[in-house]
Amino acid sequence: MSEECLICKAPLEYLKQDTEMECAICHKKEMSKTRCVNGHYVCDECHTNGIDSIYDICLSSTSKDPVSIVREMMDEPFCHMHGLEHHVMVGAALLTAYRNAGGKVDLKEAIPEMIRRGREIPGGACGFWGACGAGISAGMYVSIITGTDPLSCESWGLSNQMTSEALGEIAETGGPRCCKRDSYTAIRAAVRFTKEHFGIEMDLGPIICTHFRMNNQCIGSRCPYAPASHRQTESRISHD
Repeated sequence: MSEECLICKAPLEYLKQDTEMECAICHKKEMSKTRCVNGHYVCDECHTNGIDSIYDICLSSTSKDPVSIVREMMDEPFCHMHGLEHHVMVGAALLTAYRNAGGKVDLKEAIPEMIRRGREIPGGACGFWGACGAGISAGMYVSIITGTDPLSCESWGLSNQMTSEALGEIAETGGPRCCKRDSYTAIRAAVRFTKEHFGIEMDLGPIICTHFRMNNQCIGSRCPYAPASHRQTESRISHD
C-alpha cells in the first residue's frame, strides 16, 4: 500500500473549499480541493502525462475483451492506482473491443476524441460531482459510436442511459472510490448494454482484482472483484 501522493506517497486529503495550489511538477497554479497531507499538489494534466500512449495500444489490439484491453493500459507507467486517466481508459477500451467485435468505428478518430473528452472530467468527480468518471466514460463511448451530439434524438437517450446504468451499478457497491473497481463495473455494464442495444457481443471473462494491495481504501470482501484469497484473509482477521 504505497500509492497516494505521486510526489511523496503520503495520504491525500480533501479540503472543504477550493484553495490555490501550485503543481509540484509543472508549477502551474490553479484552484483545487485535493492535496497530500504534506502539501503536494499534482494537476490533472501532469497526472495523466503519457496517456496518449493508449492510442497505439488500441489501434494494435485484436482483443474483443475490454477488461483485457484496459488492464494492458493499467500496466503502463502513466496509470496510477487512482486518477482521472481511468476516465479515458474505460471508453477507449470499450471502443477498441467494440471495433474488434465487429462494430463500425474509426479508431484513428475515435481514440483521440475519447482522450480529449475523458481528460475534461476532473479527478475527484466521483465524490465532488456525484458522478464517477468511469461511468461517464462509458456514456462517452456510446456517444462516440453513435455520433451523438446535443441535438441528437434516440442516440442522445442511449448515451445518457448508458451513463445512468454504469453509475447505478457503481453506486450499488458504495464507496470509498476505487478507480479499478469502478472501471471494471462500468465496462461490465457497457458490454451488456452494447449487446442489448447494438447487437455487438464483446468478450468478458471473470474479473479478479490484482491491484487491491495498492489500494489503501480497499473495501475487501465487499468488492465484487476481490480474489478468494483476499476474502479468506479478511475473514480470518475479522474473527481474530
